[in-house]
Amino acid sequence: MKEENKKYIALLGSTGSIGTQTLEVIRANKDRFVVEVLTAENNADLLIQQAVEFKPNVVVIGNEALYGKVKNALDPLHIKVYCGAKSLVSVVEMESIDIVVTAMVGYAGLLPTIHAIKAGKHIALANKETLVVAGDIITELAQKHKVAILPVDSEHSAIFQCLPGEGMNAIEKVILTASGGPFRSKKRDELISVTKAQALKHPNWSMGAKITIDSASMMNKGLEVIEAKWLFGLTADQIDVVVHPQSIIHSMVQFEDGSIKAQMGLPDMKLPIQYALGFPERLVSNYPRFDFLQYPSLTFEKPDFETFQNLSLAYEALRKGGNMPCILNAANEIAVEKFLKDEITFLEMPDLIAECMVKIPYLALPTLDDYIQSDKETRMLARTFSKVKIK
Repeated sequence: MKEENKKYIALLGSTGSIGTQTLEVIRANKDRFVVEVLTAENNADLLIQQAVEFKPNVVVIGNEALYGKVKNALDPLHIKVYCGAKSLVSVVEMESIDIVVTAMVGYAGLLPTIHAIKAGKHIALANKETLVVAGDIITELAQKHKVAILPVDSEHSAIFQCLPGEGMNAIEKVILTASGGPFRSKKRDELISVTKAQALKHPNWSMGAKITIDSASMMNKGLEVIEAKWLFGLTADQIDVVVHPQSIIHSMVQFEDGSIKAQMGLPDMKLPIQYALGFPERLVSNYPRFDFLQYPSLTFEKPDFETFQNLSLAYEALRKGGNMPCILNAANEIAVEKFLKDEITFLEMPDLIAECMVKIPYLALPTLDDYIQSDKETRMLARTFSKVKIK
């Protein structure tokens, strides 16, 4: 029996950075939230530990080779255990679920999100790639099934938090802030010999490897630009990026009268997670508070599009539309994978992505099957590169 006045949560990607912080929020608000589903791809040990604590109805381990281990560990608790991609897209349709938190990384979050929306589940979206790859399909489905997409990314949450009370007041533009990552102010010749260890040292945020590399290359901001287009119904010209090293202002909205609203706070992902889960309420928290006296100077810089070419490529993909953002995303996932394996250099990542954007066939009005095929073809092409040369 479901408990009244509680929201039942399916957490996809519970062992990652966003997933573990989501569980921290739920742990602090057990009177409001119940964990109904937990999923992970490979981290069976942490998944088991989480399931023992939160006692969900269902657990899914993506890696089928780990099914036996998870099943045996959770059998005594009478927790249902499933495995594989098909189980993942099935469990999000469970009648008991109120909100699906998509904390998976990359393209893998697309199909589960689609199935959750079709089942009428509200989405707390931490998986920006879902909107990057197929924003037209996702937004159309959400409207059709009357599903709310609640942004979890700190930048999009900031914009979302600036909008209540504005009614029909049109957005002139949004300004996404970027920390600049570990290589802020560096020029291309200074990044020739960058190592993955250096790229994984983010100055302000604690994130998984893939997102941290994306932040270092500015691709994370590029993906957020595309995500903002779909979340808030904007054009590329209505989305600006400004480098803000302190990461205190999480993003801003400028209205047609020239007024700007900003959402501020210490860099802590638990805040936007809690806002999405509790919406439309703001829940009480004991998180550290921002003190203006500790930050007497907040600074802003123009992004360096020449050095960080991934940001330029993202804007190019957004303006082109169709399946181009899907191609961009797939190529980037392989580029990051290759960089982390020391197969290409930091500066070769945008070269690889640009080559895929040229070579993979462009489709102006893709279907879901077209997106799936474009993703597959792009990954196949991207994996053939060892050193990319752009003429």
